[in-house]
Amino acid sequence: MTAPETDRAVSAVICALDASGPLPRALAALAGGLAEVIVVDGGSTDDTRAVAAAHGARVLAGPRGRGVQLRAGVAAACGPWLLLLHADTVLGRDWSRAVAAHVAGPAERAGYFRFALDADGPHARRLERMVAWRCRRLGLPYGDQGLLIHRDLLEQVGGVPALPLMEDVALVRRIGARRLRALDADAVTSAARWERERWRRRSARNVLCLTAYLLGVPPRVLVRLYG
Repeated sequence: MTAPETDRAVSAVICALDASGPLPRALAALAGGLAEVIVVDGGSTDDTRAVAAAHGARVLAGPRGRGVQLRAGVAAACGPWLLLLHADTVLGRDWSRAVAAHVAGPAERAGYFRFALDADGPHARRLERMVAWRCRRLGLPYGDQGLLIHRDLLEQVGGVPALPLMEDVALVRRIGARRLRALDADAVTSAARWERERWRRRSARNVLCLTAYLLGVPPRVLVRLYG
């Protein structure tokens, strides 16, 4: 991806907490083509801030909570286009081409990447298919798929919700399925949590959290459910 035009510049905003392990791969994948990379740390006790700075990211400190951290990063970003990411999300090699194609189009649509896991085996492929179905039929991508959105559209829908969890679901529901577009590139997420907790148990917990959120369960309870 060549240096972006001013009106098509993209700022990446990454929320992080004790992410010194996965963050280097996430930042290395973003090298080149972005106006800037901002890492908003939520009070890490490891070397997250030092790692981010060593990889050329602009580091901000903020209160713990994905939504609050992303809001802080968006407020500090210079680009009209915003790429919201998790610290353990590694974009596939074609991400820059997909981003360039999207930002060349109308600013009234947001884009998200294909969900992929860094694991082999049938459990991983089955989960990827389930997520693809959820995105296609329900218009509900999650934050680990990234979100590419123009600042004007983000402001129009009220910005990133200041939630500690489920801020991604709240945001894409505000945007609406008709204004969401699948990008032709992967967002690769670590499968460690699924492997550690067992695939079915972790997936069931995620569904429980989503259901609880849609039923109006308070965010502080959702955080405990998510684990």
